[in-house]
Amino acid sequence: MKILITGAGGYIGSNAAEFFMKRGFDVTGTVHRKTSERFLRSGAKAVEAELCDSASRERLFAEKFDFVIHIAARASDVGRDERFRIANFEAVKHLADLSMHNGVKRFVYLSTSDVYGLHDFHGESEEELAFDHSVRNPYPKYKILSEEWLAAHLPPERFSCVRPCVVWGSGDTTITPRAVAYLLSSPFVIHFGKWKGRNRWPLAHVENVCRTLYAAMILPEAGGKGVTVLDSRRTTLSQFYRDLARQFLPGKMIREICLPVWTVRPAAWFSSSFSTWLNRDSPLFDPSLYALDTIVHNLDFSNARMLDWLKQSGESEVSFTGGGTPC
Repeated sequence: MKILITGAGGYIGSNAAEFFMKRGFDVTGTVHRKTSERFLRSGAKAVEAELCDSASRERLFAEKFDFVIHIAARASDVGRDERFRIANFEAVKHLADLSMHNGVKRFVYLSTSDVYGLHDFHGESEEELAFDHSVRNPYPKYKILSEEWLAAHLPPERFSCVRPCVVWGSGDTTITPRAVAYLLSSPFVIHFGKWKGRNRWPLAHVENVCRTLYAAMILPEAGGKGVTVLDSRRTTLSQFYRDLARQFLPGKMIREICLPVWTVRPAAWFSSSFSTWLNRDSPLFDPSLYALDTIVHNLDFSNARMLDWLKQSGESEVSFTGGGTPC
């Protein structure tokens, strides 16, 4: 069977391309600008594509695909709304529409758990969770709108949404480098707010994301539904920093202090606002407002649906120790 994976040159996309190639699928991956070594090693076919361009999108379907896994997106906690709208909403609509017109069996959309909002959670399931339409950041805002558009315009059996939490693992180019840079630059790990570092940091290993994408693609039960991807191993924010220091900065002493949220919010606002004004792809400094709202809340969801889908698809969760080693 033939699969089109968008964003295959990036971190999650290259892992997905490698995963599906190892399982015998015929994989074509769209690449744009940078392409990871993992994707180049995977053996998947590479196609350069600009998914925000209609002609480029249409050329993709000169080839017949059984499934489309849409991973490509603008992923940042800062930036102008219009750039997110075009990349994370308009492109999704048009690609999904093309998929339906070209006989794709299922369109699997990589969303985010941030569609639930950034506040305290305590093990809620997908049935108990709702989209938080009050979000201001354009990243979750357009993920929500895209999921709603898919539900309104596609037959339920022909789409599924996968909502990973904080994706991590070998080769991570986003969360891990950013956190390690913070540990290198600061003499203290500073926790803000009432949780004091004891809040859950919702890790989703990239291997579990790939396995869930597979389940969402093949299971009849996954049609028209969304699933939260979250590792079963519970990691607090404090433990996350300690695990990173142990792996990447051996010998570094972790000293933690706690401050009220209000002490950092003006600086976070400045970082976010000025970075957006400059049209940057990343914040000038951490924390941005979006990052601050993430680290001050307890993001603890149920992963029962994920585990059930994995079991039904013949897969199982891969468990990892804090250092990233399979258990």
